[in-house]
Amino acid sequence: MPARITQSRGLFSMACRVELNIQAPAATIWSLLTNANDFPRWNSTVTRVEGQVREGAQLRLHVPGTDRTFSPRVSGVLPDRRMTWTGGFALVFKGVRTFELRQQDEGSTDFVMEERFSGLMLPIVRGSMPDFGPVFASFANDLKRGAERSPAARRGSGNEERSIGSGFRASGAR
Repeated sequence: MPARITQSRGLFSMACRVELNIQAPAATIWSLLTNANDFPRWNSTVTRVEGQVREGAQLRLHVPGTDRTFSPRVSGVLPDRRMTWTGGFALVFKGVRTFELRQQDEGSTDFVMEERFSGLMLPIVRGSMPDFGPVFASFANDLKRGAERSPAARRGSGNEERSIGSGFRASGAR
Protein backbone atom coordinates (compact mmCIF):
# COMPACT_ATOMS: atom_id res chain seq x y z
CA MET A 1 0.00 0.00 0.00
CA PRO A 2 1.45 3.41 -0.95
CA ALA A 3 2.05 6.20 1.51
CA ARG A 4 -1.11 8.15 2.28
CA ILE A 5 -0.61 11.93 2.23
CA THR A 6 -3.01 14.49 3.68
CA GLN A 7 -2.48 18.25 3.63
CA SER A 8 -4.37 21.20 5.05
CA ARG A 9 -3.93 24.96 4.78
CA GLY A 10 -5.24 27.91 6.74
CA LEU A 11 -4.27 31.57 6.67
CA PHE A 12 -1.73 31.19 9.50
CA SER A 13 -1.31 27.39 9.50
CA MET A 14 -0.35 24.57 7.20
CA ALA A 15 0.04 20.84 7.82
CA CYS A 16 1.26 17.77 5.96
CA ARG A 17 0.87 14.19 7.16
CA VAL A 18 2.06 10.87 5.79
CA GLU A 19 0.91 7.43 6.94
CA LEU A 20 2.41 4.10 5.89
CA ASN A 21 2.47 0.54 7.16
CA ILE A 22 6.00 -0.89 7.46
CA GLN A 23 6.65 -4.61 7.71
CA ALA A 24 9.13 -4.26 10.57
CA PRO A 25 8.99 -3.93 14.36
CA ALA A 26 8.73 -0.44 15.86
CA ALA A 27 12.18 -0.88 17.47
CA THR A 28 13.78 -1.36 14.03
CA ILE A 29 12.14 1.78 12.66
CA TRP A 30 13.02 3.73 15.81
CA SER A 31 16.68 2.78 15.45
CA LEU A 32 16.71 4.28 11.93
CA LEU A 33 14.90 7.46 13.04
CA THR A 34 17.25 8.05 15.97
CA ASN A 35 20.63 7.32 14.34
CA ALA A 36 21.58 10.77 13.01
CA ASN A 37 24.80 9.60 11.31
CA ASP A 38 22.98 6.99 9.21
CA PHE A 39 20.07 9.22 8.11
CA PRO A 40 21.55 9.95 4.64
CA ARG A 41 22.21 6.22 4.09
CA TRP A 42 18.49 5.38 3.97
CA ASN A 43 16.83 8.80 3.56
CA SER A 44 16.98 10.61 0.21
CA THR A 45 15.38 13.75 1.73
CA VAL A 46 18.33 14.48 4.05
CA THR A 47 22.00 14.92 3.13
CA ARG A 48 23.34 15.25 6.68
CA VAL A 49 22.16 15.42 10.29
CA GLU A 50 24.40 16.93 12.95
CA GLY A 51 23.70 16.21 16.60
CA GLN A 52 22.12 13.33 18.47
CA VAL A 53 18.46 12.41 18.19
CA ARG A 54 17.60 12.40 21.90
CA GLU A 55 15.42 14.35 24.34
CA GLY A 56 16.36 18.03 24.48
CA ALA A 57 19.00 17.87 21.74
CA GLN A 58 19.28 20.47 18.99
CA LEU A 59 19.79 19.02 15.49
CA ARG A 60 21.11 20.59 12.31
CA LEU A 61 19.44 19.11 9.23
CA HIS A 62 20.85 19.57 5.74
CA VAL A 63 18.51 18.82 2.85
CA PRO A 64 19.17 18.42 -0.90
CA GLY A 65 18.79 21.42 -3.18
CA THR A 66 19.44 24.18 -0.65
CA ASP A 67 22.22 25.57 1.48
CA ARG A 68 19.78 26.25 4.31
CA THR A 69 19.97 24.21 7.47
CA PHE A 70 17.10 23.50 9.81
CA SER A 71 17.72 23.34 13.55
CA PRO A 72 14.86 21.62 15.35
CA ARG A 73 14.93 20.65 19.02
CA VAL A 74 13.96 17.06 19.92
CA SER A 75 11.27 16.61 22.59
CA GLY A 76 8.49 14.31 23.73
CA VAL A 77 10.64 11.22 23.22
CA LEU A 78 8.89 7.94 24.00
CA PRO A 79 11.26 5.25 22.67
CA ASP A 80 9.80 3.04 19.93
CA ARG A 81 6.63 5.18 19.95
CA ARG A 82 6.91 8.93 19.44
CA MET A 83 9.07 12.05 19.24
CA THR A 84 8.73 15.66 18.12
CA TRP A 85 11.14 18.01 16.35
CA THR A 86 10.33 21.71 16.82
CA GLY A 87 11.94 24.70 15.13
CA GLY A 88 11.28 28.40 14.71
CA PHE A 89 9.68 31.00 16.93
CA ALA A 90 6.15 30.55 18.32
CA LEU A 91 4.26 33.59 17.00
CA VAL A 92 6.50 34.42 14.05
CA PHE A 93 7.04 31.07 12.27
CA LYS A 94 7.14 27.64 13.84
CA GLY A 95 7.37 24.09 12.50
CA VAL A 96 6.50 21.04 14.61
CA ARG A 97 7.22 17.60 13.15
CA THR A 98 5.85 14.61 15.02
CA PHE A 99 6.93 11.02 14.39
CA GLU A 100 4.64 8.27 15.66
CA LEU A 101 5.03 4.49 15.55
CA ARG A 102 2.12 2.14 16.26
CA GLN A 103 3.20 -1.47 16.64
CA GLN A 104 0.62 -3.89 15.20
CA ASP A 105 -0.15 -7.35 16.60
CA GLU A 106 1.12 -9.17 13.48
CA GLY A 107 4.55 -7.50 13.77
CA SER A 108 4.25 -4.60 11.35
CA THR A 109 4.24 -0.95 12.40
CA ASP A 110 2.09 1.97 11.29
CA PHE A 111 4.34 4.99 10.73
CA VAL A 112 2.86 8.50 10.92
CA MET A 113 4.80 11.72 10.38
CA GLU A 114 3.09 15.08 10.54
CA GLU A 115 4.46 18.58 10.32
CA ARG A 116 2.46 21.65 11.30
CA PHE A 117 3.61 25.12 10.38
CA SER A 118 2.14 28.20 12.00
CA GLY A 119 2.85 31.86 12.62
CA LEU A 120 2.30 35.38 11.41
CA MET A 121 5.01 35.02 8.72
CA LEU A 122 3.46 31.90 7.15
CA PRO A 123 1.35 33.78 4.56
CA ILE A 124 4.53 35.55 3.40
CA VAL A 125 6.89 32.54 3.27
CA ARG A 126 4.35 29.91 2.12
CA GLY A 127 5.14 30.61 -1.55
CA SER A 128 8.82 29.78 -1.05
CA MET A 129 8.08 26.49 0.71
CA PRO A 130 8.07 23.20 -1.23
CA ASP A 131 5.06 20.95 -1.66
CA PHE A 132 5.67 18.69 1.31
CA GLY A 133 3.48 15.85 -0.04
CA PRO A 134 6.14 14.33 -2.35
CA VAL A 135 8.90 15.01 0.21
CA PHE A 136 6.96 13.23 2.96
CA ALA A 137 6.09 10.33 0.63
CA SER A 138 9.80 9.93 -0.21
CA PHE A 139 10.77 10.07 3.49
CA ALA A 140 8.18 7.40 4.41
CA ASN A 141 9.02 5.13 1.47
CA ASP A 142 12.76 5.45 2.17
CA LEU A 143 12.12 4.56 5.82
CA LYS A 144 10.00 1.57 4.78
CA ARG A 145 12.75 0.28 2.46
CA GLY A 146 15.44 0.77 5.10
CA ALA A 147 13.45 -0.89 7.88
CA GLU A 148 12.21 -3.83 5.82
CA ARG A 149 15.76 -4.59 4.63
CA SER A 150 17.12 -4.71 8.17
CA PRO A 151 18.04 -8.08 9.70
CA ALA A 152 15.58 -7.52 12.56
CA ALA A 153 12.68 -7.13 10.11
CA ARG A 154 13.65 -10.30 8.24
CA ARG A 155 13.88 -12.25 11.50
CA GLY A 156 10.35 -11.20 12.37
CA SER A 157 8.87 -12.13 8.98
CA GLY A 158 8.05 -15.74 9.81
CA ASN A 159 10.11 -16.96 6.83
CA GLU A 160 13.33 -17.64 8.66
CA GLU A 161 14.85 -21.00 9.43
CA ARG A 162 14.45 -22.24 12.96
CA SER A 163 15.69 -25.27 14.83
CA ILE A 164 13.12 -28.01 15.53
CA GLY A 165 15.26 -30.59 17.23
CA SER A 166 18.72 -32.08 17.47
CA GLY A 167 20.40 -30.81 14.32
CA PHE A 168 17.28 -30.64 12.12
CA ARG A 169 16.11 -27.36 10.63
CA ALA A 170 12.76 -26.28 9.25
CA SER A 171 12.00 -23.32 7.00
CA GLY A 172 8.82 -21.32 6.66
CA ALA A 173 6.07 -19.82 8.74
CA ARG A 174 5.53 -20.70 12.35
